[in-house]
This record gives sequence, structure tokens and C-alpha cells, in this order.
Amino acid sequence: MGKKPLVKDQIREKQDELTAAERRLTATLLDDSLVAGLQSITKLAESAEVSTPTIIRLARKLGYQGFPDLQDAIREEIAAQMKEPLAKLETAELSAGKDHIISRFAEAVSRNINRSLERLDLDEFDKAAALLSDLNRRLYLLGGRITRSNAHYFFNHLQIIRPGVTQLDFSPSVWPQSLLDMDENSTLIVFDIRRYEKELERLAKLVVDHGANIVLFTDQWGSPIERYATFCFRSMVEVPSSWDSTLAINFLIEALVAEIQSRSDSTDRIAALEDMIGESRIFRSN
Repeated sequence: MGKKPLVKDQIREKQDELTAAERRLTATLLDDSLVAGLQSITKLAESAEVSTPTIIRLARKLGYQGFPDLQDAIREEIAAQMKEPLAKLETAELSAGKDHIISRFAEAVSRNINRSLERLDLDEFDKAAALLSDLNRRLYLLGGRITRSNAHYFFNHLQIIRPGVTQLDFSPSVWPQSLLDMDENSTLIVFDIRRYEKELERLAKLVVDHGANIVLFTDQWGSPIERYATFCFRSMVEVPSSWDSTLAINFLIEALVAEIQSRSDSTDRIAALEDMIGESRIFRSN
């Protein structure tokens, strides 16, 4: 028997079948990563400005027997998403001695990559690559506290392949300057995994309000930024460690780099860069 889909995904898949009141209810649920669903049915109805029968109907449309059944699923999903690093570390320690950490870590990373690929929509991948290859678009990149290195890695490759690529400063105080230049010909590539950062979510909304679009890299549960993203790539991140692994995300980055380069006439640009590095004494050590 396959694993039951995430509540978030079930809600998004059913959007076209929902009434206006039910869509208002799902917007409330998705607005804070389903946390609103942990309230009593009366409180949730008040928050979403719907009736309690609307909540029951939505639960049944999503395949649950009623609101308590839906609430149990929400509770399990949030518990998995927000699992404390200490709890993860304790789980790893319980299995210590069975296998070496290298073997267990390699197995987990391999499983993460394979499961991420199983979920990958190849058509979405191709469309995102085409978007990021469009030289008429300006690209901006930004990562969170853990994913800054992923954003920087992608930025380093993109700026060699094509012009018009900017890595945003990590300080929110300077983001408005970049927002000034964003419009319908701009794309923000953003990385956000669990412990989702509210500052990134606020930026995402402002970016979309300016007419730009978003390519999001996130974990298997899905950042709240998904609601603003044109393209979203979810990757598995759990490993036997107190930290999440972003190796599956980097796998997708490198695949995108290869595809973007194949779509771009970057040979002369790369050759010119090599000439500059070779000829300029600034880049040589004494």
C-alpha cells in the first residue's frame, strides 16, 4: 500500500472541485502551513469565515471520514515537518553500531535522490530550464540560513553561462533595492527548507506583486512560498543527522546547469572568461 499523499498536495489537487467557501477554507489552512487545522472545528470556522458543515464537506472531499480524521492527518504532517533536530539526533544514536555512519549516510542520500527523482515532473523541469535560459530575463538568487550555499553554488554557474544574474544579499534590509528593478522580465530563484523563513515568504509575495516570477527549491513538505512559485522542485532532505541534507537539491541544480548550458550559446562567453583569467595578473598568485 502506497504512502498517503500530503494534506497540502491533496488540497491543491482538489482546488478545481471546491466551492468558493471551501477554497476560502483551504486558503486559511495553507496560509500557515496547516497549523490553523489544529484548532477546534468552531475556531477554524470562525478564522476562515465559513460554516462547520463546510469544514466537514472539505474533509470528505479530501478522502477523510470527517474533520477529526483530517485533523489527525494534519497533526502527523506537522509533526514530521517540525521534528526537532535533537529528536533526529537521538534516532541516529539508537542505530549507532549497526553500520558505519558513512554507509548509513550514503544510503540515506541515495534514497533521497531517488525519491526526489520519482516525484520530479520532467515537463516542469524543461520549462524551468527554458525560463532560466532566456537572456531577456534577469535572474536573482537567494537562499535561507541553511540553503545559502546552494544559492551561491547555482549563482556561480549561472553567471558564467549567461549575463543578467544577481545573488541577493542575505540581509533583508537591502532587498528593497533589488525589488526596485524586478518586473515581469525577472525571476527569483529561492531556496527554502523546513524552519521556513518568514522573511523569504514576505519577499516572495513582494516579488510576485512586482510582476516577477519565482522558481522554488524546497523540501518534501513544501515551503509556504509554493503558493507564489511558477515552478517548484521538492527534494527529500532527511538523513541520519541533526541536520537536513541538501545533496538532492544540489543534484537538481547541477542537472539544471547542464540543461541551461545546452540551451545557451555560452561557448564564447566561457572562452572570454578563461582568457581574462589567463591574461590578468590580478587573478594570479605571486
